[in-house]
Amino acid sequence: MISPTLPAELKAALDGKLQGFSRTDAAQRSQKISTTYRAGGTSGTIKSDADALAYALARMPATYAAVAASLNALTEMAPDLAPETLLDVGAGPGTASWAAAEAFPSLQDFTLLDANATLSRLALELARDSTRLADCRYLPGDAGTNLVEASQADLVVASYVIGELSETDQRKLAETMWAKARHALVVIEPGTPAGYARILALRQQLIALGAYVAAPCPHEKPCPLVAPDWCHFSQRLPRSQAHRQIKGADVPFEDERFIYIALTRTAPTTRAARLLAPPDVGKAEITAKLCTEGGLAITKVPRRDKAAYASARRWRWGDAVIAES
Repeated sequence: MISPTLPAELKAALDGKLQGFSRTDAAQRSQKISTTYRAGGTSGTIKSDADALAYALARMPATYAAVAASLNALTEMAPDLAPETLLDVGAGPGTASWAAAEAFPSLQDFTLLDANATLSRLALELARDSTRLADCRYLPGDAGTNLVEASQADLVVASYVIGELSETDQRKLAETMWAKARHALVVIEPGTPAGYARILALRQQLIALGAYVAAPCPHEKPCPLVAPDWCHFSQRLPRSQAHRQIKGADVPFEDERFIYIALTRTAPTTRAARLLAPPDVGKAEITAKLCTEGGLAITKVPRRDKAAYASARRWRWGDAVIAES
């Protein structure tokens, strides 16, 4: 399992970029970019080096945390997966590549794809002194059209990118990404009903093409949740002083809500239930909402069962757990 916090090399690279950079200016730029992000896009508002750095300072920590959690879930369900090549689709400043490098020591070759030349320049600058990413390649062009020219990779990751495309282009991208993935594909989106709907559509499409779901679902059956409920998870991460200043926040942490899907070419070696919400810890029992192979289940663990209760006390939202409905 890898940490949700940025690696030391990436922190150092960002700190180096901060020298002489106005926090006030960064905060203003970040606010504008965040507004666009919540509306479903980012690239169009990032036009200068200052924009790119403001975006990285504001969004890299949370994006990294979500990707790290998603890759941790994949490695837990597919412990033998040892990819040597990575294709990072819609890579931006390279956040997912940094997380993949931490999650998979086996990775040797990193290819990043993004249409925004300013973000790609920043990604290469941040990776320059990295022991793992220094030789990464950045392919110009957008995910919708230029991905077809990229080579296959053992692992394909796309974080916070499909929401910028039309439904038709999302389907095309999903099919192309799956064709490029030799072993696994991981897609991460914001943990909103709209983000969930996009992941659900991609899930259904790629299962029909032969994909297996490694995480978060313990099955390839239709999602058992019924609107207005939706599947999403939360990852808490600490905020640095610079991060708090740029985000205009007082609290020393941030909770990133996200949804993801990890798909593999072969069936997962492990199937486990997934916690769909924070467990309710009561005086007499712990109540947990689980997605199981048999569907949605509400599990109650009584306090009198001391061993099971102690185990359930350690459960966290999003965890894979061995539990029966």
